Amino acid sequence: MTETPKIAVITGPTATGKTVLGVMLAKELGGEIVSADSMQVYRRMDIGTAKVTAEEMQGIPHHMIDVAEPYENYSVARYVREADACVQDILRRGKLPIIVGGTGLYIDSLVAGRGFDENASDGALRSALEEKYALFGGSQLLEQLRAVDPERAAVLHPSDKKRILRALEVFYTTGRTITEHDEESRKIPPRYDAAVIALSFKNRADLYERIDRRAENMIKAGLFNEVRSILSSGVPEKCTAMQAIGYKEAARAIHGEITEADAIELIKRESRRYAKRQLTWLRRRDDIRWILWDSVPNFNFARQFSTQFLNNRGLK
Repeated sequence: MTETPKIAVITGPTATGKTVLGVMLAKELGGEIVSADSMQVYRRMDIGTAKVTAEEMQGIPHHMIDVAEPYENYSVARYVREADACVQDILRRGKLPIIVGGTGLYIDSLVAGRGFDENASDGALRSALEEKYALFGGSQLLEQLRAVDPERAAVLHPSDKKRILRALEVFYTTGRTITEHDEESRKIPPRYDAAVIALSFKNRADLYERIDRRAENMIKAGLFNEVRSILSSGVPEKCTAMQAIGYKEAARAIHGEITEADAIELIKRESRRYAKRQLTWLRRRDDIRWILWDSVPNFNFARQFSTQFLNNRGLK
């Protein structure tokens, strides 16, 4: 029997230091990074996604960043196909694939080796759901999803139009929920043996303070100008990429719907809520090794701890 390939995963809520630790471990263990961030796949969306810079990469190859245009509808299935090709290439070259990111659905799907069937779709149904979302808003559609799939609804936000509509479409097309599909898929042996490390803070207030500070730094770095540039290039404001936290709030301020100060507060609030949903997703699993920071991350400790953990899991 062929041994299941081993990979490492560094995950956790936003603003917890995943990028820094991932690069440290890649240098220590001869690895390469495969991003698992649903918004860093988009080109020209750099500031609002906290995309890793060339300086931060420190010479370590990073994959699955800048692989799509903002106007594209990038799916989980496409991510699994493209990220899996990267992982296989890294393994063939004798390197360690290190998956780094906070999009739990991307990570779980990649590790399991599945991308939900893109053929489970219905154009008329999708159009009807789109119209209902426009008329009644995300909260009502999310409640509709909660009635049939409470587990998936619990980790989605009303503004996550793409995933709410997809979950409803799958249910009404197949009669089965995405959660049921995932549960059945989990019974199949995973494609990869993943050693998973998750980062967070012992005190939730410290996490939220760090998130607020990151949002302020994004504004100083030019987030509003980045959004203006993307919109002026012809990218539709209603496309999936522009629904990302930071971008939709900035777009509203640019159009005069809210003030810039209000937009900044909304970005902070929605980022904190997103972090909470990320933690909810991660806590479903019992195979994660957690590193919980004090008020300030201790990356030297994390590097030593993670290296030992990965070595014990056979990743050397």
